[in-house]
Amino acid sequence: MFQPLPVFVGLRYTRARRRNHFISFTSATAILGIILGVVVLIAVLSVMNGFERELRDRILGVAAHATVFDTAGPVTDWRALSERLRQRPHVAGAAPFIRAAAMVANDLRVNGVVIHGILPEIEDQVSIVGGRMREGRLADLKPGGAGIVIGRALAGKLGVGTGDRITLIAPQPSGGPDGVTPELRRFTVAGLFDVGMYEYDSSLAMMHLADAAELFRTDGAASGIRLRYDDAWAAPALSRELVVALDAASGRGSGAAGYAAIDWTQFYVNFFKALKSQKTMMFVIVMLIVAVAAFNIVSTLVMVVNEKRADIAVLRTLGLSPARVMAVFVVHGLVIGAAGTLAGGLAGVWLAGHVPSIAGFLERRLGIQLLPADVYFLSELPVDIHAGDVIAVCGMAFGLCLLATIYPAWRAARMPPAEALRYE
Repeated sequence: MFQPLPVFVGLRYTRARRRNHFISFTSATAILGIILGVVVLIAVLSVMNGFERELRDRILGVAAHATVFDTAGPVTDWRALSERLRQRPHVAGAAPFIRAAAMVANDLRVNGVVIHGILPEIEDQVSIVGGRMREGRLADLKPGGAGIVIGRALAGKLGVGTGDRITLIAPQPSGGPDGVTPELRRFTVAGLFDVGMYEYDSSLAMMHLADAAELFRTDGAASGIRLRYDDAWAAPALSRELVVALDAASGRGSGAAGYAAIDWTQFYVNFFKALKSQKTMMFVIVMLIVAVAAFNIVSTLVMVVNEKRADIAVLRTLGLSPARVMAVFVVHGLVIGAAGTLAGGLAGVWLAGHVPSIAGFLERRLGIQLLPADVYFLSELPVDIHAGDVIAVCGMAFGLCLLATIYPAWRAARMPPAEALRYE
């Protein structure tokens, strides 16, 4: 098979046994460094992708994909509006809600909470809370029954369980000088949920929509309608279309007097931007490991060039151009880089796929808990391997290896044949 001379010589230098064992050692070190850097980077990015996916799924399991509300005030015709929204394309569920801030207390233990007034029979259309009940059911919330469902973490803070009574302190507007008067109501804990997100498990409480309307004096109106789409990523575009359609159907103009919608990408924009920034910084930091290993190729090739001075001089004397001499050592360096990148990519994908089992093995052998359940609410390290990340990591590693070959190859190309052969 035809093979260009620079490629043939470069591959031959790669396969040849070294007279200088130190050169062989530095070559092996460069390859191992590249393998280690690529493996670590692929594993770290996969674990971070897993955390992002878990957090997103758990957030969207409780929070709606979008929330529709009336800019003029509370939604009084929420029954008709909910039915209209369910008829819209791509809308998988719609449920009214009342949201308000309050405080709950048991003896001397007090905690701030966000109250959600819901309709238990249709809450499953927009939330996973009904499927994450650890005690009781959402169906146990009855209108006028003074029942409340809270997160298990919040129950631990208050020291209560199912069937216990807690005091709910709700701010109410008044005509007095303070403007707000607290109203105290006693509620019975009807159930406990655990969605695996401390933000919700420690500060969210649910009651029947009728009880919330009576407590917060909304005259039967709802704060808005929570929606779930068949595709969460399409929420921004679908929400915009939905608002335009609602305004047109109701004969109301958009803006101050129309409907509005907030989708999950707007509500949690800072959170997911922070996750993306952390992933980018981790990529840059770990890529420095690959860069250090790749630039070990510089020292390796410099020593190879010095070792092959006579060979270079003979090749130049036989008519090999400086550019082709440079190509010989570029090929030699790229073989080292390609070997490390390919081995690192394969090993990284394997390691990322086995991270949960490896973490479990280390926990059992060392008697430690890498992810305490009371802190992270995760039983194992989540992993999500993205082909794009693997390709990007391997591409960056190979590019750094290519960059590292340029200077030694350039030095070899500039070497005068007579100077090289003087002492041979």
